[in-house]
Amino acid sequence: MTRRDTTLVQRITVPYTYPVIFTHDLFNPTNPTLARLLRKAGPGPHRYVLGIDQGLQAPFPTLADDLHRYLDHHPGLAVEGHAPLIVPGGEGAKNGWNGVRELMTAFGNAHLDRHSFVLAIGGGSLLDIVGFAAALVHRGLRLIRIPTTVLAQCDAACGVKNGMDEHGQKNFVGTFAPPYAVLNDLDLLRRLPPRYWTGGLAEIFKVALIKDAALFARLRRQAAALRARQADALEPLVIRSARIHLDHIRNGGDPFEMGSARPLDFGHWSGHQLERQSHHRLSHGEAVAIGIALDTCYAATQGLVTARQRDTVLDALHAVGLPLWDAACDEEAPTGGRALLQGLEAFREHLGGRLTITLPRGIGDRVEVNHMDHAALEQSLDFLRKAAAARAAHP
Repeated sequence: MTRRDTTLVQRITVPYTYPVIFTHDLFNPTNPTLARLLRKAGPGPHRYVLGIDQGLQAPFPTLADDLHRYLDHHPGLAVEGHAPLIVPGGEGAKNGWNGVRELMTAFGNAHLDRHSFVLAIGGGSLLDIVGFAAALVHRGLRLIRIPTTVLAQCDAACGVKNGMDEHGQKNFVGTFAPPYAVLNDLDLLRRLPPRYWTGGLAEIFKVALIKDAALFARLRRQAAALRARQADALEPLVIRSARIHLDHIRNGGDPFEMGSARPLDFGHWSGHQLERQSHHRLSHGEAVAIGIALDTCYAATQGLVTARQRDTVLDALHAVGLPLWDAACDEEAPTGGRALLQGLEAFREHLGGRLTITLPRGIGDRVEVNHMDHAALEQSLDFLRKAAAARAAHP
């Protein structure tokens, strides 16, 4: 008798829906946004834990009290299971398991269950680490992201990922876990320290250059207003960027990144490497701005953008106050050669499969390439160093 293998094929389709809401003065008791969201979650009161970015204590010292007053005004919706958690922000907070364990312990002590909520208020790194911990407890608590930086509102908070840095690599550990909701209070951006206002613009430039020429033109036109921190100029750009990110995640065909191409990581292979080399002296947005500048210069050597388009991109980045160069670009690796170029292999390993780099093709379009010529990269770095110095001399 011939034995035969048996193969049972399982196919599951799970739709995900979550709102990304832009509002003003979120915790004003007359703003119905949060109350409406909690009511839709079913009969309350729902247990919740609040995690707040430590960096918000100076500019926004009353955030926790504001939330408590809001919920007092809307009784029966939620009950706090634990004192507010003040969580270190910034990329350094994502390094290692200690912070994740502390968050998981707090969620357990609060007796949260899968119908409970974690409210995370802060920048992209805070949202990553709190979201990661929330995704692990009971295999997923309901996460409400309340991003407080330009970068987080226009990009990081929109997606379905979380992560933690480990093993010397950015986001080495993490999960795909769509949030329950994303609530963007645009008023929070008005009191941001300048660095976190300007740095987030890099992610808007990113999607503009590879997906939306009209958005890039608007960034150029509004450069002076953006540098002057005019909120009325910034807010529609943040919303447009978030829409582009959401559209790509929904329609790009790979929301959980099973393939090797990630267009939304344009400029990130060198950006991530610069973050590591600078030990996070460079913020994510600052490093990505340099990465965008470098890849645009490289695209010019490959005939994908013209010299005029390249210079226009560099001028626009500089005009809003983003960096084009850092000394880390010239650091040598212990084994010889330029350390920055090691970012290509680290990026390939993180994505999986073949190296796939997104480059601009003109303004508002893109192409994926599977090889980066090191000689052309060296040429591009030399050009960028001089271009950055020339622009720095004429701010």
